[in-house]
Amino acid sequence: QLQLVESGGGLVQPGGSLNLSCVASGFTLDDYHIGWFRRAPGHEREGIVCISNNGGVTNYADSMKDRFTVSRVNAKNTVYLQIRSLKPEDTAVYYCAAAHRERISPSKCVPNLMIFDVSWGRGTQVTVSS
Repeated sequence: QLQLVESGGGLVQPGGSLNLSCVASGFTLDDYHIGWFRRAPGHEREGIVCISNNGGVTNYADSMKDRFTVSRVNAKNTVYLQIRSLKPEDTAVYYCAAAHRERISPSKCVPNLMIFDVSWGRGTQVTVSS
């Protein structure tokens, strides 16, 4: 069973940082692009970034380029998302999702909900508050 599990969320003060993890089980990440998304209270799910299966391509949503950094260690079956200078409006549930490289070429690895059809995690809550 293909499964993604996010972790690393929590309560953090404005200006702080967090490192989120997305761990795959039941499959190896080598063949999958990974996207990070978030859903804030009362909002639709929005894309943050896509990282290609080998990490060679990263595409961020325009509003996410400054404070978010994605990385991956396929040997650990893990993808990371670092968030810096956290703001209250970053409060959301953060999700990761997978798309197979044979269906989506690396150049089309973008944080678009529609391309991630393999697996979605249940999310990790990030709350930014003083």
